[in-house]
Amino acid sequence: MPHYESEPKINTSITTGDWRDDLFRDGFAVVKGVLSPEKAQSYKQRMFEWLETFPYGFKASDPSTWGKDHLPENMKGGMYHGYKVQHEKVIWDARCEPAILDVFGKLWGTDELLVSFDGMNLTLPAADMPPSEPWPHVDQNPNRKGMQCVQGILNLAPNGPDDGGLVVVKGSHGMNETFFKLHPETKGAGTWGSLDWHGFNEQEVGWFKQRGCEEIKVCADPGDLILWDSRQIHYNKLPVSGNVRAVMYICYTPASFASKEDLEKKASCFQDRIGTASILPYRCGQRSNNLQTHWPHANIFSQVDKHIRLGKPDLYRRDRPAHEPEENKLILKLAGVEAY
Repeated sequence: MPHYESEPKINTSITTGDWRDDLFRDGFAVVKGVLSPEKAQSYKQRMFEWLETFPYGFKASDPSTWGKDHLPENMKGGMYHGYKVQHEKVIWDARCEPAILDVFGKLWGTDELLVSFDGMNLTLPAADMPPSEPWPHVDQNPNRKGMQCVQGILNLAPNGPDDGGLVVVKGSHGMNETFFKLHPETKGAGTWGSLDWHGFNEQEVGWFKQRGCEEIKVCADPGDLILWDSRQIHYNKLPVSGNVRAVMYICYTPASFASKEDLEKKASCFQDRIGTASILPYRCGQRSNNLQTHWPHANIFSQVDKHIRLGKPDLYRRDRPAHEPEENKLILKLAGVEAY
């Protein structure tokens, strides 16, 4: 087996006296004030400006254009993973924020990190927002033991109980391995293979709740960083408040976890501005064998845009980001192009 499938470096049994205690115990944590409210607002504004680069008529200053007719293709009300968004300068700028790197460096005990090529979420309070069912899932297969991937959300707008956002089943990370020993995947549900995604139906989530796990909507302020164990059951919830949700999905793991082959794949994806996190629709009770990953160091799959918008083929194409990132030393190392 690849070396990154061995026991991870993090000892989750220790007490740290900081946010890591919450992460180890509950499976998630909110790291407060990683960015200033002013910097968070700046990133949010740049995300709105990104929507204005498309030929669909969206105007940030005109809420009448905030409906699906004026937006690029997205899913779950505002999750963007197409159009080379993973390599937009605004997202790379956020990935290089020293305070964010410090959090993950503290978690893993190293500053030699790789970052996921993930997208963003800008959910707008439009009247034509389609309904969305919960899609509880995990992003780590039980053959990987312990905490080997910690996902992150950089929160850029106020996010309270009634706002759209992350829902976790608190403590489910600690029961992940036991669940899959008692509930092996059924015929038609697929096999783990090299993938690290599994969707749960309502009855399966109920198994965790019966054992004391609680479904929690995670709340955060602008500039907060939300972290969660990839073994934790989680999903995205649409808002009922009418407020904007603005987040970036950012995850780092040690570069030492990556195989030579995966580093080569990752570097190629960066040079071609290809994303490696393909989030796919999920319906309760159904599972998917399609590519799904938030991992920085493994599961390096080249994402192909669907080019389907409003249910029809979209003739508009984007082969490069609207705003290219600056290829400095830090970015090239985080992307796996240059070695540490």
